[in-house]
Amino acid sequence: MSAPATAADVEAWAAELDAVAARLAPLFSRSEPRRHAAAYLRALVGDAERKNSWQAAEYAGHGSPYAFQHLLGRADWDADAARDVTRAYAVEGLADPQGVLVLDETGFLKKGDKSAGVQRQYCGTAGRIENCQVGVFLAFTGRRGRALIDRELYLPECWATDATRREEAGIPAEVAFATKPVLGQRMLQRAYAAGVRAKWLTADEAYGNDGKFRRFLEANNQPYVVAVQSNQRLWVNLEQVTVSAIAEALPARAWRKGSAGWGAKGPRLYDWAWRAFGGVDERGWQLWLLVRRQREAPHERAYYLCRGPARTPRRELIRVAGSRWPIEECFERGKGECGLGHYEVRSWVGWYRHISLSMLALAVLGVVRWRAESAAPKGGR
Repeated sequence: MSAPATAADVEAWAAELDAVAARLAPLFSRSEPRRHAAAYLRALVGDAERKNSWQAAEYAGHGSPYAFQHLLGRADWDADAARDVTRAYAVEGLADPQGVLVLDETGFLKKGDKSAGVQRQYCGTAGRIENCQVGVFLAFTGRRGRALIDRELYLPECWATDATRREEAGIPAEVAFATKPVLGQRMLQRAYAAGVRAKWLTADEAYGNDGKFRRFLEANNQPYVVAVQSNQRLWVNLEQVTVSAIAEALPARAWRKGSAGWGAKGPRLYDWAWRAFGGVDERGWQLWLLVRRQREAPHERAYYLCRGPARTPRRELIRVAGSRWPIEECFERGKGECGLGHYEVRSWVGWYRHISLSMLALAVLGVVRWRAESAAPKGGR
């Protein structure tokens, strides 16, 4: 559980929010939405139970939610520019040469069928099929902290081909159906174009099983550790063998205990094995299969394809494989502290605007926490 905020914490947050609002200011040509964006950002880190337009307006001292509804719907500003501010601010404030980029998705439970992209689909938040929207996110995580730095709303095929629903939700004509790995590629392309580089990237099976996605990473010289399903195949002695069969054939001596990082109950210990495949390429990179198994249930395994510098030690690949959990923390904190899922907008533009400002609020909290921790006396905890 997080420690209660002190007066000094509140002052630091207020000062940082003012500085970040100044970064946002050039996005607005008129003073009213500029002020409203700053107020909305403050409300997103405020203590309102929910961070929808009504309660955010009450927190900001507004008599009605109109100003914030206008900000999210009709005001003239670019949510992608706000995303760029978030990405630059987060990567600058949390810079780490050992940093990892993480791709993952989260669901937003919704009622009805009017919200852009909503349908019955798997919702990780609920752990089952629910009526929801799904957002695909890119996070940066390192020793200083973590933050969400890009986002895409997943548009199911049934929406992409329904002209009436598209028009009602304000979905731009140029937006077509795209798989989640393709959405991930787009976010990474934007990050790379902005000069963002990370030592590694990690993602779950939805991305790791996509060969085109892995080739995209290799073409962009991005080392990776991505999860794959048990039926993923690799070439062994001129035949393709599933990773589960390869793991079954590994000798007992191949397995070593290792930690995937710290969890709520201490180090997350598993047994790990790895095996190299193919030769070292012209860049000096190697391909490995990394396998994780539960110590209490050896038949419960997870599989990772890894590609990066050939001298990479196994403990480094294990570290990266364990780096997926920080994006879950981003989702939890974003929804719990910054209103990531509290929006009531239905339109395409409204989703992107709210999510972009919520991501920025989350990044502010992450940067402020890091500064407070780094300034605290050593051994003070």
